[in-house]
Amino acid sequence: MSELEFSSKQNTKPMTENTSSSEQHVVVVSQKKMKKKRNCLIFIAVTMALVVVLAITIIILAFTLFKTKDPKTEIVSATLEGISPKITFPAINIQLNITLDLKIRIQNKNHASFKHQEGTSVLLYKGIEVGQTDLFPGLIPSMGSETLRSRLTLEADKVVSHNVTGFVADLMAGEITMNTFTVIPGRVSFLGFIKKHIVAKNNCEFTIAVPDFKIQNQVCKTKI
Repeated sequence: MSELEFSSKQNTKPMTENTSSSEQHVVVVSQKKMKKKRNCLIFIAVTMALVVVLAITIIILAFTLFKTKDPKTEIVSATLEGISPKITFPAINIQLNITLDLKIRIQNKNHASFKHQEGTSVLLYKGIEVGQTDLFPGLIPSMGSETLRSRLTLEADKVVSHNVTGFVADLMAGEITMNTFTVIPGRVSFLGFIKKHIVAKNNCEFTIAVPDFKIQNQVCKTKI
């Protein structure tokens, strides 16, 4: 074998090794890129799945746990205090002292505490306001209840000034029909930062017997 051929074989071998090494490096780099890309796709897919699950969870909570309900109110007791009215003629003069003592139970039907503000109870006679009182603010726990006292004193001068004839007729007939309207505003707090305003309402009609001053009939509504 000539020296030229031997030299050529020696030069060819390193070039072949270099080429093979370069190809292996390219393959390794390509595999790393594919692996990195696959990991990114997996991360994106997992993130999107978590976002979807979170969104579904929030929607479910919004329509179930976080859905607010107006508190339920009911009259647990109603009593009258006062004296039988006196009417003098010919100039009509009515001496009247009637106080309606109500105990109103408020039931919080929400899975969150209900912080109610100062409420108001109004006494009505034939649609005319003849008495009013304020209710103290408070806090009702989740799915809990609280009983508030409402004392409504009938203001005789308002009755006389607005409908004295009708009132005298009711007294002579032995029955006086009156209404109470109670409004208690407030708000519920979910997780400490989700707050929604709600209102507790109650409307009751009472028939009062005269002259013994006892409540004969009582009808209450919470949906007004």
